[in-house]
Amino acid sequence: MELRIAEIMRILPHRYPFLLIDRVIEVEGEKRLVALKNVSVNEPFFAGHFPDAPVMPGVLTIEAMAQAGAVMGLLHCKPESLKNTLVYFLGIDDARFRRPIVPGDQLRIVVDVLRHKGLVWKMKGQVFVEGELAAEATLLSSISQKP
Repeated sequence: MELRIAEIMRILPHRYPFLLIDRVIEVEGEKRLVALKNVSVNEPFFAGHFPDAPVMPGVLTIEAMAQAGAVMGLLHCKPESLKNTLVYFLGIDDARFRRPIVPGDQLRIVVDVLRHKGLVWKMKGQVFVEGELAAEATLLSSISQKP
């Protein structure tokens, strides 16, 4: 299954400048999802992080993993419930950053489901750039109704 940006925007509530995945290229049931993010020099965070040596903030790399994980969880919800649904972080463990992410990089974001019970999902997220591991973390999230 492949999802282009219009389908992603129907699933996730995030919008520019905080929508951090551009395409889903693979979904394997409730086991695995692979997404892409193209990092442009025009990203708003590069204006301050850092103007002379732009590097994607680690927290946004984690957020990109989380958004890919959210798509995975929300794909398994009823389509009519998506407009009233949000995914909240419950925890982030074992986050590691292996290399800087810079303008021109394409992130290959892989989330593997470790556990799924009800509306709670635990996933291992990894971000690769040109086949090299750039970042990883274990993410715990919950699908909830909007307040």
